[in-house]
Amino acid sequence: MNQKTPNPVAFFCSFVFLTMSIVQLIPLIISHYETDSSDQMIFSLLSSFCMLLGYIGVKNYHQTFTKISTRQLYLITLFSWLLLGLIGSLPFIFILPDLPLCDALFESFSGITTTGSTILTGIEKLPPSLLIWRGLIQWVGGIGIVVLSIAVLPHLRVGGMKLFATESSDWSNKTHPRANKMIVSILLIYLALTLVCALIYFIAGMGAFDALVHAMTTVSTGGFANYDTSFGFFANNYLLMWTASIFMIFGALPFVFYVNMLHQNTRRNVVDSQIKGFIIFLIVAILTLSIERLFRSDLPLSEVLTHVSFNVISVVTTTGFASTDYTLWGQFAIMFFFYLMFVGGCSGSTSGSVKIFRFQIAFLMLNNQLKRMSHPNGTYVLKYNGQLVNDDIIRSIVAFSMMFALTIAAIALILGLLGLDFTTSLSAAATAVTNVGPGLGEIIGPAGNFQSLPSAAKLLLCAGMLIGRLEVMTVFVILTPSIWSRWSR
Repeated sequence: MNQKTPNPVAFFCSFVFLTMSIVQLIPLIISHYETDSSDQMIFSLLSSFCMLLGYIGVKNYHQTFTKISTRQLYLITLFSWLLLGLIGSLPFIFILPDLPLCDALFESFSGITTTGSTILTGIEKLPPSLLIWRGLIQWVGGIGIVVLSIAVLPHLRVGGMKLFATESSDWSNKTHPRANKMIVSILLIYLALTLVCALIYFIAGMGAFDALVHAMTTVSTGGFANYDTSFGFFANNYLLMWTASIFMIFGALPFVFYVNMLHQNTRRNVVDSQIKGFIIFLIVAILTLSIERLFRSDLPLSEVLTHVSFNVISVVTTTGFASTDYTLWGQFAIMFFFYLMFVGGCSGSTSGSVKIFRFQIAFLMLNNQLKRMSHPNGTYVLKYNGQLVNDDIIRSIVAFSMMFALTIAAIALILGLLGLDFTTSLSAAATAVTNVGPGLGEIIGPAGNFQSLPSAAKLLLCAGMLIGRLEVMTVFVILTPSIWSRWSR
């Protein structure tokens, strides 16, 4: 009898089908209680279809993988997220038959990458099963990127992520039990944060259904809302806005931080440079814009501080909620929010964009370079969070930053070729790759959406969202001939 050749790529893709088949049971249950027979049938068939494909794949390719190669890890990462986006689009295709295919794909990839850009209007009129589905794909995408950031990207040395390597990043058999334990702990913490957020939303005045959906999209820093006006629907309830602000921050902190808080000495977390830098940056950004707003408007301090804090935190954490159209705050605010798009939260969190640690290392490198120019014979060691930052990590960060900027520039250029204006082209490219959500301008700003963009632009932005979510280099390395050589196996 011929032994089957282990195929970890096919196995993990099959596991994606199984996972999504289980996730689809939740909107199936919702549609049952809403007595929506057509939605019940659609989610029932989709769940069965995914379950069947997943079962066949797992049965045929379930093996003990003694080693997963670098190339296989890249392929697993890319194909898994492509599958998540494609599966996520199916309910939009079948429940909204008038929705163009490119729009369904855009909404799904925006959800699964936790970007939060939308092409839908009249969102509050969508069936509850589809609203919960929008929240679920962001919730799955949020935990997916946390696991990816902790278990895969440090191993692949993507964008300086090697700095955060733990036993969860080691794919040898001896460390798998510990890695699995870490991932299970993170999943439980992620679930607990979501439930606590939903409970506080409910107590603060949201309906139970809204509380659940918005909790999923808050903790995942995704930004899908149940209303066309985003979180502006609740703009008069400051308690809800501050709750959202706090939990967006929770989602943007490294989830290893929570595990350490539960199982280790808290001192390690207190001195964490990344967390301190992130919190300090938020405080400075909020104070800067709040002072500017107080001088330029007659609004009371409480209103200014609440709305500035909410929107600054939303953009920095790449959540993408909006409580108001902040592009009406003046040119300074527009430029300020455009810069904030590129910051992001902490590594190992649900947030996207560049991430705060890369800026911190860049400033350390700049400081060292200035010292060398003043004292050429001096010896300067670059350390971050008590760890030596070697040349391999620096090269990785420089390569990431270069490709990140080039990707945004290329997408913006093509969008301009498709007829979009400068502001829309540049901000759409930036918000897609940084996974923020709303762009700038009248079309895709906080008060608009992406529906009116050409189909080609929407598909291009889908690619941009996926590239940005997978830390850029993970996608582009697949296109290089060297990854397919026999040495990368």
